[in-house]
Amino acid sequence: MQFEEKMLSTKTVFKGHLINVEVQQVKTPQGNIAQREIVHHAPAVALLAITADNKMILEKQWRSPIAKTTLEIPAGKVDSRDENSARHAAVRELNEETRYQADQIKKLSSFYTSVGCMDEYMTLYLATGLRPVDKELPQDQDEQLVLQTVTLDQALAMIDSGEIEDAKTVMAIYYWQGMKKNGQ
Repeated sequence: MQFEEKMLSTKTVFKGHLINVEVQQVKTPQGNIAQREIVHHAPAVALLAITADNKMILEKQWRSPIAKTTLEIPAGKVDSRDENSARHAAVRELNEETRYQADQIKKLSSFYTSVGCMDEYMTLYLATGLRPVDKELPQDQDEQLVLQTVTLDQALAMIDSGEIEDAKTVMAIYYWQGMKKNGQ
C-alpha cells in the first residue's frame, strides 16, 4: 500500500521566534488534492529530574495556547547555544529552569510531540544525582516558573485528577512508574 503524498506546492505563511508555519498542497496516493498545515519547531528536550529524596521536579507555568497554568517537567528547545546537541540542551535547561546539575543524564526516549500538525522532535532524559549548580545560567526573560517536587504516587494521582495534562510529563511519570516496577 502506498502512503507517501506528493507535494504540489508549499508556502511559508508565518515565520516566528519559536515556530514557522507552512501550508502545503499535496496529492494523496488515491489522487485527491489536500491541504496540509505544518508547524515547524526546533528540536526539544525534557527532563525527568529525580531528587535525592526520590521526588520529581515539576514546574508550574502559564501556557498561552491553553490559557491556563500547567505542571510540567523541565523542558526547552535545542538552540544555537547547543550546537545541535540535545544532551547539551538538557544540561543547559536543567540549569536555567531548576538551578540543578546532574551527576547522570541518561537518554530515555525520543519522539514526535504531535505528528498531526507539527514536526517537533523531543528527547526525554532522566537526570539523577542532582545538586545545586556552580554557575547559574541566565533564565529566559519570558518564563515565570514555580518549582515543586512530588512523589511518584502524588504524580500519578495528579494525572488521574487532571492536574497534570501535559503529554511529555505524563509520559515521564509513566516511565518512572515502570522503572520502579522493574526495581530501578
